Amino acid sequence: MKKTFTKILCAALAMLSVSTVFAQQGYEKSNEIFRLGVEARFDYLNQALEGNQLYDASGFKVRYFNLRMDGQITPKFTYSWRQRFNNINSAADFVNNTDWLHLTYKPTDNWAISAGKQVVMIGGWEYDRAPIDVYYCSEYWNNVNCFQLGASVAFTTNKGDDTITFQVCQSPYDKMAMNYAENPDPDGDPVKLGDLYAYNLYWMGSHGFYTALHSLNFSEYERGKFDVYVVLGNQFKFGDATIQLDLMNRGVSAKELLFENFSIMGEVDYLIAKRVNIFAKATYDKVGANYPTVIDDDGDYVGGLFLCPGTEMTRVGGGVEYYPLGGRGNRDIRFHAAYCYNIGNNTNAKGTAFNKGSFLTVGLTWKIDVLQGITSLVEKIQSKR
Repeated sequence: MKKTFTKILCAALAMLSVSTVFAQQGYEKSNEIFRLGVEARFDYLNQALEGNQLYDASGFKVRYFNLRMDGQITPKFTYSWRQRFNNINSAADFVNNTDWLHLTYKPTDNWAISAGKQVVMIGGWEYDRAPIDVYYCSEYWNNVNCFQLGASVAFTTNKGDDTITFQVCQSPYDKMAMNYAENPDPDGDPVKLGDLYAYNLYWMGSHGFYTALHSLNFSEYERGKFDVYVVLGNQFKFGDATIQLDLMNRGVSAKELLFENFSIMGEVDYLIAKRVNIFAKATYDKVGANYPTVIDDDGDYVGGLFLCPGTEMTRVGGGVEYYPLGGRGNRDIRFHAAYCYNIGNNTNAKGTAFNKGSFLTVGLTWKIDVLQGITSLVEKIQSKR
């Protein structure tokens, strides 16, 4: 692992030196070949169940440590890469913790074609938010495999108010237990039953105080069998107040799409003096008894469609964020405190939220534009000569 990380670090430094050369050759801000950012979040957590603290899940934690690289190779080609480092113990972990790594081609201002590891285009504002900016969330959000290999094509209107994206990608269920044979091969390795795919239609529209993140998703959970999502992500902005309401309806049959399996996520935010944001948030997950699942010989849930049949879970809470640099429109440093309480039944023994459970987090997030920082340092050194 140390050798792998060393190679990655050396490659990043080499790219940084190359980017400096290109910058000296006249790359403008709108055509940067390389931008590098680092972001991290540290929390103190206190998780409890029925009033008893869960010590393994509590204490000081490095929740996120991310590296992000973006750039414009030419006016028509751009790339983006985001990598998480806080849970890497092997080369396999490194690959799994690559959130995305894709190349995008824009033949015109209206069209964009992208391929690589991407975010699965599912609607909703909770789903859209970067994990580093989420404190507690729905049980669905905690389980969905949202980064997959695929390709997409997007069309943006001339005004830029609406973008429609069609994506074909590996199904979020592709590597789940129900896509593997019950018995391993003679060497003891799991036997995959087939390649599963997802087909996603996504609309992002911004019109005045209203912004939509809507999607229609068809994800294979078995060959030729699809889990269908209809997701309506709605945001209303009134001055310093923001309301987000997500409605996600799921089903493997027309009957189940009649609100038998669904999630609702809602959040209200209010920004005070550009530095303090207070919010309240609630989520609700409900799963009917007929939703597919996989149970092992011990009776434990080991796979299925992210939520186990019979689950009905509500999470309610709120919190506060403080941006010490917010007066200058800067969100690169953030302090937060948030609390939520769980009510209901989660039939997944390996789930994240359980009845009478509570979650408290207090922490710090910071983000750095590494290239900008190095440029400023070089300028200071040169000015002293």
